[in-house]
Amino acid sequence: MRYIFLVFCIVMGNSLFAQENPLPPAKKLDESSLLEVKVNQKNKTPSTPEITIKDYKIISFARDTTFLDTTLTIQKEYKYNYLKRDDFELMPFANVGQPYNKLGVDFERNTLYPSLGAKAKHYNYLEVEDVDYYNVATPMTDLFFKTTFEEGQLLDASLAFNTSRRLNFSISYKGFRSLGKYQFNESESGNFRTTTNYETKNKRYNLRAHIAAQNIETQENGGLSNKEEQFNSANPDFRNRIKVDVLFNDAENRILGKRYFLDHQYKLIRKQKDSSRVEKTSLAIGHQFNYETKFYQFTQGAQNSYFGAAFLPSIADRARLKTAYNQLSADFYNATLGALQGNISIYDYVYFFNSKLITADGAEIQNRLKGQEIALGANYRKQIGGFLVNGDVKYNVSGDLSGSIIDASASYELNDKNRVKFTFHSSSRMPDFNFLLYQSEYENYNWQNTSTFEKENINSLQFELTSKIWGELSAKYTTINNYSYFTSDPSQELVEGAEQAFIKPFQENNSINHLKVKYNKEFRVGRFALNNTLMYQNVTQGSPVLNVPQFVTRNTLYFSSNVFKKAMYLQTGVTFKYFTSYNADSYNPLLGEFYVQNAEELGGYPILDFFINARVQQTRIYLKAEHFNSGFGATNDFYAAPDYPYRDFVIRFGLVWNFFS
Repeated sequence: MRYIFLVFCIVMGNSLFAQENPLPPAKKLDESSLLEVKVNQKNKTPSTPEITIKDYKIISFARDTTFLDTTLTIQKEYKYNYLKRDDFELMPFANVGQPYNKLGVDFERNTLYPSLGAKAKHYNYLEVEDVDYYNVATPMTDLFFKTTFEEGQLLDASLAFNTSRRLNFSISYKGFRSLGKYQFNESESGNFRTTTNYETKNKRYNLRAHIAAQNIETQENGGLSNKEEQFNSANPDFRNRIKVDVLFNDAENRILGKRYFLDHQYKLIRKQKDSSRVEKTSLAIGHQFNYETKFYQFTQGAQNSYFGAAFLPSIADRARLKTAYNQLSADFYNATLGALQGNISIYDYVYFFNSKLITADGAEIQNRLKGQEIALGANYRKQIGGFLVNGDVKYNVSGDLSGSIIDASASYELNDKNRVKFTFHSSSRMPDFNFLLYQSEYENYNWQNTSTFEKENINSLQFELTSKIWGELSAKYTTINNYSYFTSDPSQELVEGAEQAFIKPFQENNSINHLKVKYNKEFRVGRFALNNTLMYQNVTQGSPVLNVPQFVTRNTLYFSSNVFKKAMYLQTGVTFKYFTSYNADSYNPLLGEFYVQNAEELGGYPILDFFINARVQQTRIYLKAEHFNSGFGATNDFYAAPDYPYRDFVIRFGLVWNFFS
């Protein structure tokens, strides 16, 4: 009830103080402003430029520019979550900040080089490609708030401002804490980032840079220890989940990262078309620098037989990675020929542990992997009418970690309502560092595969149709060779109470073929709409090492309308999500990774959410009853991974609020 009362107060407060123009009043800007100034042809005097929402621009890493969107749509509902993106292909654990199991997979790589590992803990870790830059007319604040699960909140706050139209800054912090419904299930994180972007008055030199510091911590309880009696049976004595027994209450893992990024460019030649601002030809040199340190840590107060025998009575594992990336590039652009870039990059890395390890049979496991990689690359882009061609290739000429990445795409606008696109991806590189080398206080979690593991080879072809009439359809076919995965060592006999004592990395010798078809279409009748997203997957493989559900669907029936004399825009509806049963991957908290298991099927149950969303000026308000059908059945069968339940029925509230000054 307190959430409903809070919604009422915010709505009424915004309604009472609503103004016709919530943006700052129009004002004159200096001559360096890029805003268009209308000129009175009779008096030859400039009129006052008017600031609109389109003057608050957000620039991605790929230099795609959008403006601040304060509308309320069903896509905003799908993205209003911890990750701030559509999680249709993910299955979250019971608490915010915990891992996500996969319902769909994509294998394309953005970089040539392996990552630290612990992928299950990286969903909220912001990579270089995830940091946005801003170009704003006046200071802008964006606040994202959402309640969590017991004793905590989620807040993502950003402030963007400028000293001139050519120099912009931003500072952002995303932090949350959530105790969770189960024992020893607390999670928290902090993601700080600050950015700047600058362009000289003659547009010859531009710069963008950011600093990011991130810390993600979670308590690990190992899952339920008596799930049949205390959870599956829907025993009313255990509806308060704090009473449900878990495997352990003294383990934690943590990701800590710091990054310094710089990308700048100088145009040696710049010719404009006649007297307009349209660029006809340019030649530029560029430099990109990225230095990052990161570590993954797993600690446990006392050795637990669940992971096998240990060298020491308490556990303190830590893997570290330091990387430095430098790229020099030459960019040529011509309005007729297109844009072409050639580049050379140097990547220095060191992945290390505290000391070497000598096993019982005398084998030595090194404490570090260190080296330097040199790669050549090229990129081409050309727009010809409605036809867009884009190609990117990188090839490693020195080093052991990577081979190559090729990305090519061609899209064509059939008309203003239909567009088709073909995409090809091919890559070859070594798997993540924790597959190649790992050390732990637990005896069986020590390995070195640098001489036995081979590069993973991935080839994919994708077709996309985007139509305002028929909807959005994509079909992707992928082949994977030397697929790397974690699973229990089949040569070892499993012992009761030590289910994860023999988890190790392996590579599949046979090729894996994966087909994914995805379709989205919305049907509207008056103020009612039915939004549908469906996904079909098929895997052909020699051994069952890649497990995904065959079918996933999400269907939302909702109502939209202006209310209170158009002072508020309201959306309310029900979302249905379902995926077919499959051998879902199990979670290993020691590695922070999922591993393949083929003993237990999960899925085959519906998830129903009811939501009421509203928009008042630049404020979007969200209220949701998540998984309200969790208590409908005689038993509980909703799991995100073996031994890890999905969340019970809960009501959560939040808002997104923008301020301008």
